[in-house]
Amino acid sequence: MSDNISTSVKASYKHAHPIVFLFLMLPFGITTGYVTVTLAYQFGKIGISMSDIASLAAATLWISIVKFLLAPFVDGFLTLKKWYVISCLFTALGVLAMGVFPIQASSLTPLIWIIIVGNIGVAFLGISASGLLAHDVPDEMKGRASGYYNAGNLGGTGLGGFVGLMLAEHFSSTWIPALVLAILCVFCCFGLFFIKEQASTIRHTDIGKTLSSLFKDIGQSIITKMGLLALVLSFLPLGTGALQNLWAGAAGSWNASAATVEFVNGLFSGLITAGGCLIGGWICDRMDRKNAYLLFGLLAAICAIAMAYSPHTQTMFIIWTSVYAFAIGLCYSGFSAFVFEVIGRGAAGTKYTVFACLSNIPILYMTKVEGWFFDSKGSISALHGATGMLNSEALFGIIGIVLFLALVRILRIKKEPTELAS
Repeated sequence: MSDNISTSVKASYKHAHPIVFLFLMLPFGITTGYVTVTLAYQFGKIGISMSDIASLAAATLWISIVKFLLAPFVDGFLTLKKWYVISCLFTALGVLAMGVFPIQASSLTPLIWIIIVGNIGVAFLGISASGLLAHDVPDEMKGRASGYYNAGNLGGTGLGGFVGLMLAEHFSSTWIPALVLAILCVFCCFGLFFIKEQASTIRHTDIGKTLSSLFKDIGQSIITKMGLLALVLSFLPLGTGALQNLWAGAAGSWNASAATVEFVNGLFSGLITAGGCLIGGWICDRMDRKNAYLLFGLLAAICAIAMAYSPHTQTMFIIWTSVYAFAIGLCYSGFSAFVFEVIGRGAAGTKYTVFACLSNIPILYMTKVEGWFFDSKGSISALHGATGMLNSEALFGIIGIVLFLALVRILRIKKEPTELAS
């Protein structure tokens, strides 16, 4: 009798639709877009140096490096929904605070500190959203959910930049764009009504027991074969998207104008990458997710080689940077889908955040490596300049694939069929 009741309850429960996570992640991207597009444009317009403007953009990244230290608070205390609401309101206040300052040189220092503090809220928002996804989306749909999750971040960046800049161009008051974007952030909380948060297996009334359960769960996930594979994957130079950090500096090799650089690095590129995320997530629910990620990384490597040996013209620059942006969208969703598959539930927000933070490492070192190849001199054209930069992306990507496949063989991990979502 009890089994029949349990089955009936399970059948009547409707999980969150993956698209909900697109809206939950919008504030995460809106903050970045407002800083890197709207504020950057406004300060550039009054003649502020590029290095000072870059400091604003860099301020959005500091917390992402150490946010894994914040994640245990989300999994260990309060509920994920409460954390989301608190962090979303804090994020909105941070955006609004940025709009209080006039666009002048003296505003740069306080703005940098506000961006850093405001991004603490952004970090908590991302952690709570990833926890909700892990708990309330069935395993067979976590590929699509990962696609929407990443598309929300990227789409939010485009939204924050585009809407903020459009309003800034039409209104002289700096607080109006910030207020509109802050309101948009708050409205994203309504997505929580479509999610049913599951009871935590980590939180207890005793703090010591909570922490013990949390770290035990993290350890148990990492020491599994799949956990080890995900850990190694986080460090591999595969599908990093590092070239996107270098397009502006390398554009001259294709005779690309400043307007073209803004085009391929702005809203257009963000939309293409978001589209790649959605399609990549859909694919990840229909094949082995680790193999999907390898396939996406290989596509990015092939794109780099094709761009290296195509005519170095402005048209080719637009085409191949767009194709690359799409491939990187595939990679983003592939990585997230695989990690969500590995971490299961429990302290999901913390576990996902650990892997996400580690995945920033290859982005950093590949940006430096590819920059070194671009600046290097030599008689072999394939190893220096723009061609060398692109070839290094492809070479290291293929090395990453080989190392990953070798580890799969060593660990003797067999391909498991993925159940198709209805």
